[in-house]
Amino acid sequence: MNNRRRAVLAQAMAWSSVRVVGSGVGLLTAGGLLSGCSGQELAPDASYVLLDGSRITTADFKGKVTLVNFWATTCTSCVAEMPELVATYNQFKARGYDTVAVAMQYDPPAYVLNFAQSRQLPFKVAIDNTGAVSKAWGDIRVTPTTFLVDQQGRVIKRYVGPPQFEALHQLLDGLLAKA
Repeated sequence: MNNRRRAVLAQAMAWSSVRVVGSGVGLLTAGGLLSGCSGQELAPDASYVLLDGSRITTADFKGKVTLVNFWATTCTSCVAEMPELVATYNQFKARGYDTVAVAMQYDPPAYVLNFAQSRQLPFKVAIDNTGAVSKAWGDIRVTPTTFLVDQQGRVIKRYVGPPQFEALHQLLDGLLAKA
């Protein structure tokens, strides 16, 4: 599928109940996207600017199971899922799990910083001020969109909307047991 057709298809399907994910098709549900991720797609190369000004890259994820969450301070679903993301991070971090919350390009950095500080987010928070990170991950436009990446850098799962956290925790238990 060429890039133009993919972009048109992605926009057209953004508001429908069916979304194309990689080469698979998934059904959008209240608990997120049930995708056809085969675990063979590698996480895209990207550089993330964290709130403290430091940088990390996707290569830094290797060896850990990493959740990459695209969100915005103006997204009510994103704000509502943050306590669960914090609890998940705290529950699994000692076992080789990490989280990177990527604020969307349109989110003012001052709002992101205030949100992260006032809620004492314990994980990495990045600002995608140029849109390059969301573009690298498939031109993300809907928030929250979340990817789960395994220790080898493969995308295992993609969620559009908040994940069902009980199922996510079971998946994390399985992935982290392989370490």
